[in-house]
Amino acid sequence: MNYQETLQYLFSRLPVFQHDGQSAYKPGLDNTKQLDRHLGYPHTKYKTIHVAGTNGKGSVSHLLASVLQHAGYRVGLYTSPHLKDFRERIRVNGQPVPEQYVCDFTEQHRAFFEEVNPSFFEATMSMAFQYFADERVDVAVIEVGLGGRLDSTNIITPELCVITNISFDHMNLLGNTLEKIAAEKAGIIKPNIPVVIGEAEGAIKEVFLEKAKAEKAPIFFAQEETSVKLLNSRDGKQTYDCTDFALLTIGLGGIYQQKNTATALTAIRELRKLKFNLPDQSVRMGFETVCETTGLQGRWQRLQTHPLVICDTGHNEGGIRYIVQQLQSLPARNLRVVFGMVNDKDIRTVLSLLPRQAIYYFCRANIPRALPSEDLQLQASEFGLKGDAFSSVQMALNTAKQEAAADDVIFVGGSTFVVAEVV
Repeated sequence: MNYQETLQYLFSRLPVFQHDGQSAYKPGLDNTKQLDRHLGYPHTKYKTIHVAGTNGKGSVSHLLASVLQHAGYRVGLYTSPHLKDFRERIRVNGQPVPEQYVCDFTEQHRAFFEEVNPSFFEATMSMAFQYFADERVDVAVIEVGLGGRLDSTNIITPELCVITNISFDHMNLLGNTLEKIAAEKAGIIKPNIPVVIGEAEGAIKEVFLEKAKAEKAPIFFAQEETSVKLLNSRDGKQTYDCTDFALLTIGLGGIYQQKNTATALTAIRELRKLKFNLPDQSVRMGFETVCETTGLQGRWQRLQTHPLVICDTGHNEGGIRYIVQQLQSLPARNLRVVFGMVNDKDIRTVLSLLPRQAIYYFCRANIPRALPSEDLQLQASEFGLKGDAFSSVQMALNTAKQEAAADDVIFVGGSTFVVAEVV
């Protein structure tokens, strides 16, 4: 099979959560353990860092990978979902896994896949672990797919665990309270392995403290350990005054990156305690060049200047709150929002947060889980949000651009899959 035929096999033969939703989710580690045993436990051949959380885990994973890479380590990075190409999920020193490796691995283990019937995520995560072993990485940053306790990635024994924050998302799978969701995320905490928590208050903090105590795991809360104050924001970058760093520039523009920066810096402090050699200059370069170093996209990304077109993959309550706050701070004659969602999100809560004064272009991403744009338009009208429905993301964006003046702002988001069609 060539690369496209291999992808077709992986996407059609194996259940894919990003396309199919809950029916593709296989909680539990049995399949993953079978695959791991079949491959000879590849993840034991290098060090790992495990990153979970509702929002920010992708940004934090990329930041840590970038810093490690600038410090001279050979770094694997496993994240999901991808935006444009499957190979984005599996990187070594910023470079995506080669197409030929994807083909060869799939062909070599195809019979075993068909015997075990893993999910797409289980199979491709195993591919990542094997690729990192074959490439002899020093350390791999592993982003949790969904939840934590029952996530396929939870077979690793990392040097450090990181949990960014807790917000409402995937409630049908993880629980309908923040405490239940926190308990699932806390499932990555391992015996005697230090854990960094990005953001937690009250009952959520207690969930993490109790789990860490039970596992005898040292626990550190970034909001207590690391101060990060915004000094300026320009040209898609932000400069902070931070604990340990008088001035630190991050090559990302979203205001939510302030908390991700605190989380990543706290994690870096703990990695230094674990004898990782991470000089200050490597931290500075890693933060400032994170997009160039690791290929990170879709985080408050500027697509065009006149009119200003911004996209962001934030898609749940926590992410949308930050996006709306930042949109409302931008000078704009008109705010135009190209917006689409998938059908298993808390749609009404998200819609209730969106600015009513904006002009909306409701759209449908090209995946089965996407909510039809007419349905989204109807639900949005109940919250005073007005706009037309479009059959595709590109049609909605093109119309918004045609109708926009040079001093308008166009935002594209609501779903990772909407953003994937415009970056």
